[in-house]
Amino acid sequence: MLKREVQIKPWVESNLDLLHQLNIPEMLEHLGGVETEEQVVSRNKRYSAISVKGTGRMFSIELMPESVQVGNVGYWESEFDTEPIYEMGWGVLPEYQGQGIAYEATLAAIASARAEGNHIYLHAFPSTNNPGSNALCRKLNFKFIAESDFEYPKGNWMKCNNWRLNLRSAT
Repeated sequence: MLKREVQIKPWVESNLDLLHQLNIPEMLEHLGGVETEEQVVSRNKRYSAISVKGTGRMFSIELMPESVQVGNVGYWESEFDTEPIYEMGWGVLPEYQGQGIAYEATLAAIASARAEGNHIYLHAFPSTNNPGSNALCRKLNFKFIAESDFEYPKGNWMKCNNWRLNLRSAT
């Protein structure tokens, strides 16, 4: 079997097709559901602009050597309890889940956030009903803070777990 390496690559506008692939019910059941075409196009523009603005980074996740796009991962500036933080999110297409891809890609994105040195904390807010993302937070040594109400997307309230990682700590 061919050894496949996970790489993250900076998000570019031509990744729109990947967003369309990720815009399916099984990927968005914990995030308010499938988006309209207009919302997907708008999201793609936001993802492309994040690094240009210097407010974080979005990446496509690719399997090498085939260079197959299988998901996305990123972090962006946000605020929690009036404190500036990075918020993080990820998604891997269903047929590639359970293979350690999200773990490897998210580790690489965390390294990028650490290297930037802009914030002390990186938070993830997966739905309490999302066992895969909560397990990933535990595996990546995020610290569980609390269960809370979280609005995402705008107008959609959900119960989420607040996980935090200290970017200035080695673990």
